[in-house]
Amino acid sequence: MKIKEIISVLEEMAPLAYAEDFDNVGLLVGNQDEEATGILVCHDALENIIDEAIVKNCNLMVCFHPILFSGLKKITGKNYVERAVIKAIKNDIAIYAVHTALDNHQEGVNKIFSDALGLVNTKILIPKQNFIRKLVTFTITENAEEVRNALFDAGAGNIGNYENCSFNSKGIGTYMGNEHSNPQVGERFEFVQGDEIKIEVTFEKHLENKILKALFKSHAYEEVAYEIYELQNQHQNIGLGMIGELKNPMSEKEFLLFAKEKMQCGGIRHSNFIGKEIKKVAVLGGAGSFAIKNAIQAGADAYLTADLKYHQFYEAENKLLLADIGHFESERYTKNYIVEYLRKKILNFAVILSEENSNPVKYL
Repeated sequence: MKIKEIISVLEEMAPLAYAEDFDNVGLLVGNQDEEATGILVCHDALENIIDEAIVKNCNLMVCFHPILFSGLKKITGKNYVERAVIKAIKNDIAIYAVHTALDNHQEGVNKIFSDALGLVNTKILIPKQNFIRKLVTFTITENAEEVRNALFDAGAGNIGNYENCSFNSKGIGTYMGNEHSNPQVGERFEFVQGDEIKIEVTFEKHLENKILKALFKSHAYEEVAYEIYELQNQHQNIGLGMIGELKNPMSEKEFLLFAKEKMQCGGIRHSNFIGKEIKKVAVLGGAGSFAIKNAIQAGADAYLTADLKYHQFYEAENKLLLADIGHFESERYTKNYIVEYLRKKILNFAVILSEENSNPVKYL
């Protein structure tokens, strides 16, 4: 199996189009045309974990965090990033990162986080904006079903929990072909007026090329009339963070002790107790200070995230319990999820969970 075949599976799990613009995801090091010998799944692609990949005969590392995040002007081994990249290249090891592509997936990092806490009735905390587009096209009545089905097969028409969604309206179309035309209905230089169906479907923007290919292939006309619009609608199934409910409410202290146990935290930093029972909980794996206001607006009783600074704890404003459980801790089950996913999709192939703990933060 080639590395690029494994990449196709990874992109089904976490489409790269879901990633944030600032991020660096996908294949970071290596040649996708190489044959894969094994897959090591880890949190961070550090030197010692590359050593683990070498020992276990894995030439593809699938990591959560990208080891290459910003541009490198030199690779001389002066820091941990450069040393890891040099070692990977020397040993023909490819590195693939998922990061915010999996953060934004409805079954990704924050769903894993929510499940670890036993939250129910979960939904995305910050739905992704400017990600939905609409295609409008026109065809003869006899061709409408074929076009619709082709668009559906290409991924158009998915709205929330519903598939094959479209709006269809009847109208009158007109055209007249010139000397170079080859009209499906009528003759050259003939003014044609007839019944047409207007078909409207929404789609995720990264599917545009695939959907247009399906449209052109299935459409009866020589010249396909179509329009594409960018919509302002939020995508309810893609985005950062998640909010849900505990099955049984807890006091603030009980909840923090519960979260500490479930997420295996060395410690939890938190805002003032405000005497509020914890029922509705927002979570965001990794650095999530930017979403404090979103958690408050969503009516959360508590918000769990990581990497909060001193003054950011004031932003709780006595409206919710704000807790920093640790960056690694908030994402700790992600690599287990990736391993389970790959083992289901790629049978009879070595998919190994790294035994190394790459958390750089230690607790006394």
